[in-house]
Amino acid sequence: MARKSRLITGFVLGAASVLVVELATVVISAPPMAVVAGSAQPAAAALAGLRPAAPSEAPSSAPPPTPSSTAPAAPPPAAPVEHKQPPLAPQKPGTLRLPGGGTAAMVRQGLGPGNTLPVPSDIGQAAWWGAALDAVSGASVFAGHVNWKGATGPFAELWNERIGGEVTIVDSVGKTSKYRISQLVTVHKDDLPGRADDLFGQAGPHRVVLVTCGGRWVGGTDGYEENRVVVADPV
Repeated sequence: MARKSRLITGFVLGAASVLVVELATVVISAPPMAVVAGSAQPAAAALAGLRPAAPSEAPSSAPPPTPSSTAPAAPPPAAPVEHKQPPLAPQKPGTLRLPGGGTAAMVRQGLGPGNTLPVPSDIGQAAWWGAALDAVSGASVFAGHVNWKGATGPFAELWNERIGGEVTIVDSVGKTSKYRISQLVTVHKDDLPGRADDLFGQAGPHRVVLVTCGGRWVGGTDGYEENRVVVADPV
């Protein structure tokens, strides 16, 4: 198991992971074309087929037969099958739910030595640092694992989020707050210090900032070489 990765070093965040996500390439090949065999016609017979045929009896003046009115009607088209998503379980207090349903327990954390935010102790947790949920300014930062110990974490969903998606937070006393995604940022960890004040700073309007790792696996203390940062504003 690889060492846990750094999250914040002087506002530099990165979610830890110990497992490289394997990506399978699916190759779809076209089905082979069926070949229908036929016998070649001798040249003389082919030319004979081009000669005008001898006239037979006079053409009939009878009208062409009409289709039978007793033919069965075509069956109606089948009704489309609806695939309904099962309803999500009620959200528990002290949790954060992403637009796709991924849910993590919020764990309040202080900065450790070297201004480092400790990583969550469980894949189902999100380390919470910064502003309180009812603050009028500053970022409430939540960092979670993309994967760990052979399992995919709820924050892996951050790589598939879209602008306008809704994040729901239920605090410890059951109060629900909703946030709408306004920014999606993918940044190399070496470039993150230059974005730290903008993304994670405690100035400016209140917002929720979600962080995880991804991109290429480089090992060491970094794990993955990129961070995925999702910013959501209060609804």
